Amino acid sequence: MCEHLSFVRTLHPMKAKNEKWLQAEHKRSFSSWFKRKIETELARPENTISQQIRWLAHEPKWEVLSYSGYGIGGYYYNTSDRDSRSTTQNSGVMVEAESLHMSIAKDKNPIYANMLYYGVIEDIWELNYTQFKIPVFRCKWVDNKGGVKVDENGFTLVDLNKEGDPNDRFIFASQAKQVFYVNDPNGGRWSVVLTTKPKLYDRGDVCDNIEETPSFSRGLPESDDIDNEDVAYVREDCEGIYVEEDTTSRKKRKRT
Repeated sequence: MCEHLSFVRTLHPMKAKNEKWLQAEHKRSFSSWFKRKIETELARPENTISQQIRWLAHEPKWEVLSYSGYGIGGYYYNTSDRDSRSTTQNSGVMVEAESLHMSIAKDKNPIYANMLYYGVIEDIWELNYTQFKIPVFRCKWVDNKGGVKVDENGFTLVDLNKEGDPNDRFIFASQAKQVFYVNDPNGGRWSVVLTTKPKLYDRGDVCDNIEETPSFSRGLPESDDIDNEDVAYVREDCEGIYVEEDTTSRKKRKRT
């Protein structure tokens, strides 16, 4: 990533100081640059390029599998559409990412810092690189400018109707942390963010034993600590967990 940014700066010296443009060009041209870079390296007999990097440079197949539910990293996720037809909520996600911060639109000294982003999953796709598959989430993110706040009690609240950048939606499924949104008791458009710990998730004959770790967001309550019998985060009206696989030609239902 850093190597490509340096390449872009060298290629466009007149625009190199414009960090906003630099990031946009980095996103736009990285894929084609990466492919050419690996092809050049592979032409060298003494190259040390791994098989995984080779397949990544080849790009995924055009056929993409779409799921309405997916289990990874100790969490089970749904799309927002599936949640709308369910008595449970599993489409809320949070991710920590580095982003460019500017005080004003013409800020000449922007800074990079890690931020927490909150959203809901709209699509779950699985990219096929022949030798391996990579699941990604297409999310609707809340705009951090005006859509996220912390109240006087330290609770994080989000306005799920205030949408962020529609051109920056995808994350790796492995990057996601599951959260739940509960309507603010004080009313209005705000929802309280609740965190949760990974559970024991069984994928077929592969069992992921996820150790319980401290909450990944300081100051936020965990759903396990809430004594409310009317709020159910675990589905109890059916046996097992089902994953729906939707393709353009057929639909499958697999039990995991």
